[in-house]
Amino acid sequence: MRMENQADYLLAIDNGTQSVRALLFDPQGNLVDKTQVMMTTYTSPQLGWVENDPEDFWRALCKACNALWAKTAVPKSAIRCVTITTQRATVINLDKAGQPLRPAIIWMDQRRATSKLRLPWYWNALFRVIGMTETIKYFHAEAEASWIAQNQPEIWAKTEKYLLLSGYLNYRFTGRFVDSVASQVGYLPFDYKAGNWAAASDWKWQSLPITRSMLPDLVAPGEPLGKVSAAASRDTGIPEGLPVIAGAADKACEVIGAGCLTPEIACLSFGTAATINTTTPKYFEATPFIPPYPAAIPHHYNTEVQITRGFWMVNWFKEQFGQHEKARAEQLGVAPESLFDELVSAVPPGAMGLMLQPFWNPGVRTPGPEAKGAIIGFGDVHTRAHIYRAIIEGLTYALREGKERIEKRGGAKITRVRVSGGGSQSDAAMQITANIFNLPSERPHLYETSGLGAAILGAVGGGLHPDFPTALKAMTRVGQVFLPDPQHVNTYEQLYRKVYCKMYQRLQPLYHDIREITGYPNAVD
Repeated sequence: MRMENQADYLLAIDNGTQSVRALLFDPQGNLVDKTQVMMTTYTSPQLGWVENDPEDFWRALCKACNALWAKTAVPKSAIRCVTITTQRATVINLDKAGQPLRPAIIWMDQRRATSKLRLPWYWNALFRVIGMTETIKYFHAEAEASWIAQNQPEIWAKTEKYLLLSGYLNYRFTGRFVDSVASQVGYLPFDYKAGNWAAASDWKWQSLPITRSMLPDLVAPGEPLGKVSAAASRDTGIPEGLPVIAGAADKACEVIGAGCLTPEIACLSFGTAATINTTTPKYFEATPFIPPYPAAIPHHYNTEVQITRGFWMVNWFKEQFGQHEKARAEQLGVAPESLFDELVSAVPPGAMGLMLQPFWNPGVRTPGPEAKGAIIGFGDVHTRAHIYRAIIEGLTYALREGKERIEKRGGAKITRVRVSGGGSQSDAAMQITANIFNLPSERPHLYETSGLGAAILGAVGGGLHPDFPTALKAMTRVGQVFLPDPQHVNTYEQLYRKVYCKMYQRLQPLYHDIREITGYPNAVD
């Protein structure tokens, strides 16, 4: 008879943007132990660039794992498997020896290729007919591979493998160039509908310098992709030979970690990038020409709408306007963000007419590369507290707009919202979400939803649960629920319909003029 605590734990490694976390879960979705190492090694060699030495990712991961073994009472022999989830669209070039050729380019990086895209005449004719010419140009210019090939041709010539961060960490763990289907989010020759590398005839191969041999083999999420090597075991302390289960990108893991398995439940992620996602077996584009991403559930899709800078704006506010909270938090020994709810509570819903459009990331594809952030409605009554509340409200308006887009394109009505990510820890943000969406705002039973999603994949792949519906039923549940306030719902409904939904259309011509006059952000050639 197997002892209850033997081989009944799941190790999840979550390499997000701000930190790396090593987490131990049991098969009921309880977080048993956790360690966290902050990512402090990012560099910005030029304005708008964000890079990191790939070895720094590995060092932070190893530090988190070894700290976990130093604190936990769970024996290593009780761990069934390990699953990795990472930030998306961070790319790494490796040479023939598997060594990095240059710093990783992080997903937030804003550099763009200026090389002209040259496609066969028949592709150009087709794209003109269907109105995709600018989309194809954008894809080529935004691809990190295009920039490297144009600006660092000697490095591109030596590139043997071109991997996402997930593929790089899987390689460091197993010695194999293999990655999960559900981690492929980036400017790559990937067929999102088929869930595999694009066919040889696909236009993506002709618009990028990437060849098939540069890319890893793909494995469905929840399937084994290798075992922990002796070298990885020495570095991390994880037992050699432990199965490594294919994970998924951090947002995909958040969705299942929040228990969002069906289209009527939306997962709102209040992270560095704010997103709204549903899980669906049907392929459809919530935004035309932008595909749904692979879900953590095989043969399913996440219908994502993203606000790229998202709750990064909270950090922006903290740095620009939060000196008082930073100083007070240091005295109290708490995080400054924990004091920001007081600012929200000091201001009425609607921030006395202060409205924010959260397009703080220049050059994004949606709503348009010319878009910029905007705050309108200022008066002499407004303070930094109003600005902070307007940030939270503006982000939530944008996510509600995403909800309506998903419903319109997919046909399924969203009736429940679950909120994960760092911003979900704010009661004020949760209540604002309930009021703006006019739906109960549900907080999952634990904060580490991305790590829990990875553990769910491990639980199915490691045989602790027979399938994903069973695993989600056992390992996810709703925690605190915030109900809409009818009075505030009415205020937000009017502001959303009469003001927010009209802001971009009214301001778009001015954004074009600003870009033409200042060159910021640069237009795609």
